[in-house]
Order: sequence, then structure tokens, then C-alpha cells
Amino acid sequence: MSIFEKITGSLADKREWKAIETRAKALPSEYRSAYNAIKKYIWNSWGPSDFEDISRIFGSILDLFEEGATKGKKVTDLTGEDVAAFCDELAKDAKTWREKYRMKLNDTIGRR
Repeated sequence: MSIFEKITGSLADKREWKAIETRAKALPSEYRSAYNAIKKYIWNSWGPSDFEDISRIFGSILDLFEEGATKGKKVTDLTGEDVAAFCDELAKDAKTWREKYRMKLNDTIGRR
């Protein structure tokens, strides 16, 4: 991966993210609002740094929401009443920026 791709992400990742966001925009308003709130929560509290994790997390949410919308279910019927716990469970195995910075710091100090 080139330095440019490390900074900006690969073109394929950008295309996939746009496809994810297009799917989200097609959701009914209740689901779209919930998706946007969940997205904000995950970015702010978890900060996933690996695109595979990002794609897995948001793709799973969209799959669930699309299916729930076709069945006429409420968002909380799918996520449970504690939506934050639902999000935490989805993101628990994701690589985060914090973890990357921790490893980098420990590697930097360990080399001295």
C-alpha cells in the first residue's frame, strides 16, 4: 500500500463506503435516523481504524435494518432497548485508533 493510500484510503474502500452510505440513505426515515445516530456513536466512542472492521460493522447494521424495515419492525425490536450496548457488541473486536497509537508509543519507547 502506498503512502497516499495509507493517508486517504484505497479507492476500492472509498467506493465501498459510498455504497454503504447509499444503502443507508435508502432506509425509511426511522431507520436512517437510527443509523446516523449509531454511526456517530461508533465513530466517537470506538473510532474503528481498519476498513474491514468499518465495513463489517456498518454493513451488518444495514443488513439488519433493511430486513427489519421490510418486516415492519421498530429499530429497538432489532437492537434492543440499550442501543449503545448493541453497538458496543458489534464494535468490540474492531481495531481502533487508540490501539494503534498505544502500539506505536510502546514500539517507539521499546526501541530506545
